Amino acid sequence: MLRLSQELSEQVIAHCRHCYPKEACGYLAGRAEGAAEQAYPMTNAEDSPIGYRMDPKEQLQAETLMRQRGQRMAGIYHSHTASDAYPSSVDVSLAISPDVSYVLVSLKDLARPVLRSFRIDGPQITEEPVTVAES
Repeated sequence: MLRLSQELSEQVIAHCRHCYPKEACGYLAGRAEGAAEQAYPMTNAEDSPIGYRMDPKEQLQAETLMRQRGQRMAGIYHSHTASDAYPSSVDVSLAISPDVSYVLVSLKDLARPVLRSFRIDGPQITEEPVTVAES
């Protein structure tokens, strides 16, 4: 299960909308298992509406800040601009760990973004519940 505040959920969705029609991407970090408390928005170095690649310098900066703040990576998020919030075959091939939540925000309907989270272990995709709590 992935837990995040309403405010954090809104920040992630706002970042995705801001980058639209290109895909957005970033990290989610927290101190407790399964809990995200902070977003680290990244630049999509691919600058594409159908793919993303995080800027390596920004990744290093975010990972350094996480260590300094006693956080660990809770998730990786990105948007799908014209498809459902479900991992594509490319998303599955890029997955780095089954211990990380892969959060997808679908902007297929810009007025009603959909945020879902998955665990990816090799070819196995498992949706996990997302709990959004009041800030």
